[in-house]
Formats: sequence, structure tokens, C-alpha cells
Amino acid sequence: MYNMSIFSFLCFLLVVCAVARAEVSLPHIFGDHMVLQRDQVNLVWGKADALESIIVTIAEQSHTTVADLDGRWSVELEPLLAGGPYELKVAGEHTAKNYKDVLVGEVWICSGQSNMKWPLSRSNHGELYALSANQPELRLITVPTVGRATAQDDFGGAWAVSSPGVASDFSAIGYYYGLRLQQTLGVPVGLIDCSWGGSTAETWIPRDRLEASGDYADLIERAEAKVSAYSDAIHEERLAQHRAWVAAGRPDPKVPWVNDPRTGNHRPANAYNGMLHPIQGYGMRGVIWYQGESNSGRGYQYRDLFPLVIQTWRDLWGQGDFPFYWVQLADFKEEVTMPSESYWAELREAQTMALALPNTGQVVIIDQGEGKDIHPRNKLTVANRLARIALARDYEYEVAYQNPRYASMLPDAEGLMVSFKNTSVEGLRAYDTQEVAGFTIAGADRVFVPAHATVIGTHQVKVWSDRVTDPVAVRYAWADNPVANLQDRNGLPVTPFRTDDWPGVSVESR
Repeated sequence: MYNMSIFSFLCFLLVVCAVARAEVSLPHIFGDHMVLQRDQVNLVWGKADALESIIVTIAEQSHTTVADLDGRWSVELEPLLAGGPYELKVAGEHTAKNYKDVLVGEVWICSGQSNMKWPLSRSNHGELYALSANQPELRLITVPTVGRATAQDDFGGAWAVSSPGVASDFSAIGYYYGLRLQQTLGVPVGLIDCSWGGSTAETWIPRDRLEASGDYADLIERAEAKVSAYSDAIHEERLAQHRAWVAAGRPDPKVPWVNDPRTGNHRPANAYNGMLHPIQGYGMRGVIWYQGESNSGRGYQYRDLFPLVIQTWRDLWGQGDFPFYWVQLADFKEEVTMPSESYWAELREAQTMALALPNTGQVVIIDQGEGKDIHPRNKLTVANRLARIALARDYEYEVAYQNPRYASMLPDAEGLMVSFKNTSVEGLRAYDTQEVAGFTIAGADRVFVPAHATVIGTHQVKVWSDRVTDPVAVRYAWADNPVANLQDRNGLPVTPFRTDDWPGVSVESR
């Protein structure tokens, strides 16, 4: 009886131990059909039992590590040349993972808010481009929009080979951008859509980074006050209102979409915790970004906030100053021909200021917006302008990629002579009309008036007004939706600018 009890107990222990064994696991950023970044070290990580031995193999490589006491493990793959398909095998002591059809090439993260999230199917001619989306060397993965107060280790998603059905629902800008790179470079391209419509910049940054900067205590306090004032009961009431609104055909535009401040895309760090943290460290070339509409009333604050996003992501990835390219806000709302102050112009200005960071780039789309729609549908042009930057900067193709930008200003006999940099050899020109449109001019009284402008040579514009005898400042395309038409011969618009530093309408946001 005694021996039988010992035997039964030992059997019980064996069963318990077998049940307690955890499977080797990796986050869903790893999977069949994924693309690994070529020519650099790639991090592979996951979970297992504490102190379990892990072997990771791919191509000719084999790497061994041991999980720590929390069961976390990671290895670094040696650089691989573009190509494939390979199998990535991850074996523990009891279980294993085997990922097939793994390619090596170029990986880019596509992030921001709704204009980056905007699907191919809803862009201009998107259904036609989707018909040709059977692209075996273009791989796509979308991170679901999830906001969390604490950092998550995984997400629900999977890599897929580009096809009409897959591409139709993917980011239009991301798809067009990736396809342009893949067809030009002739190597596999992987795109990670990590964007969330309506998200603010601060939701993409860890809370401790915001707190450490010392500049965002009020922003965090306001967000947390909204969280404290919210409840499940309030949420259910708003959902019921929204369902009724939808059922009635949305007759009342004042009824808002339901955005739970606890898990929504305005709370600082929510998108980082729920979406970016699960992919943090995955090997990639760089980031394309389209965001700013939700911060448009806080242009002065964005001067520091946006660079903080860029630098934080670079710090967290540990890949140095990887490429970070963004889309400046398009024109939107009613067209403006008379001088005015503008929140959107100040946000665009803040975006341009971020070019002071190394290895950054900006595309200007002041000519692509729609006054009645915050989502311009011509995503192909936007993606091509982003691709120009990458092809020139990262892949050494000789293509024009820089929008002309303000360089300097000197008094002229009749007004001001404004000089530009980054102009094409053929110089600047007015698009669509004979006259240059979009300039305003002011004297010391700071009162701006519409100005005449004419192109001089290849890179200068003479600006004047009979109403201002002693001008000291000039602005170009300074409005939510300006009437402006100056571009270079490559069709790249001149970057909106102002020469003054007089306080703007969003100065209090800083």
C-alpha cells in the first residue's frame, strides 16, 4: 500500500510537470511568409519555460540561448542576403515552432493615423490596382488597433502574401510604397501596418518618456482626468446612442464616434503599449509616417512632441538613426485667399522643423488635399513622393526627392527677394496659372496682405505689394487650405513657410 502510494504520487508529479511545461512561443510578428531585414542583425525573441534551452536555426545559421527566470529569451541572427524562401526553426526542449516561406529583403513600418490606415480599396482607382496585387515578393501584416495602459507582448495578426483580397484592405500608401520599392529594387519587401485612425502623437510614446521630458504633465493630467470620469455605464450609454445613430442613417453629425478614453487612441502611451511594443525590435529599414491631424490645434507643442516620437522609436529599436520619413498635412477645409492665422499651417511648420533630426525626410502634399475631406484619396502620389526619398537616400538612385524649401530673404527695391534651396535644375514655376499664387507680405505692423510674386531665375521669387512700402516678413501657403501653386519642374510643391517668428494661434499649446 505504501509503495503503491509512492508510485501514484510520482505519476501525479510527472503529469503535473508535463502539464506545466510551456510551449515555446514567439509573438505574431514572426510567422509564415514574413520578411526579415537584409544585411543587418535581426532579433528573434519569445517565451518558454524558465531556464529552458532554445535553438534557433535559419539557412546556415544556428544559435543557442537559455530562457531567463521569467521565461523570456532572444537571439540575434547574423546578417542575411536578400532572397529565400527559408525556414526559421525555433526549438525548445519539449516543443518547437517552424516558420515557412520566410524571405529576406526590405522591411518598413507604416504608421500614423487614418490617412496611413486608409485602405487601398477606398483610394482613387484602388480596385484596379488591387486586381494586379498578386505580388509574391510583397508581404503584408497589419497590427490591430488596440489601446492598453500597460505594454503588451503580442497582438493578433499574421503575415500574408500580397493578393487582391489582402491588398484591398491594407494601407493604400503602404501598399503603393512597398510595391514601388519591390519592383525597383528587385528584392522582397515586407510592410508592417501599425497605424490607428484618429491617433495623437502622444499615444505612440511610452509614458515614462513623456514624463521624463518634463513638458507634458498637463497633457497627461487631462487625459487621466477623462479616464477617471469614465465608466462602463457611460460607455454603454454612448454605444447605445451610436447604434441608434447608425440605425437612423446618421442624421445628426453632432453625435460622435465612441472613443473610450481608457483604451482609446488619445490617451498617452495607449497605442505604444497595445500596438508598437509587441513589434518593438523587429528588424526593419525604417518608418513612413502620416499623422498630425489629431494634433493640429497644438502646432507649437508638436515642435517638440514629434521629434520626441522619432527619437524615442530610434532609442527603443536600437538600430541607430534609422530612416524616418513623413507626410506633411495636406490642404483641408475651405480655400483661403486672404491672409489668416492657421492651426494647420503651424502644425505643418512643426513638421518641417523636425527635418533638423538626422536621416529624416518630408513629402509636401499641399497640392493633393480635398477641402471637404480630411482623407485625400490620391494615395498613389503620396506614396510615390515617399518612395522618392527612400530610393534616393537609402538605395542610391538618382531621382529628385526634396521639396524646394525657403533658404533666405533680402530686401529688394520693390519688395523682398526670396531664395529657395533644393530646387531642380530647371527651376521653379507656377502650376496651372501664369501668376504665382500663395504669397502674403507684411511690414513692421505685422499685418499681412496678399502679395504679387514672380519667379526670378531658377531659385528666387520676387515678392511685393503696393500696400506695403517697407516689408519685413513673407509667408507662403500659410492657411488651412491655401491657394498656392509654386513647384519645381519635377512637380514637387514648394514647402509652406513663413519668415517671421511672431506668436501663432497655437502658441499656448507649448
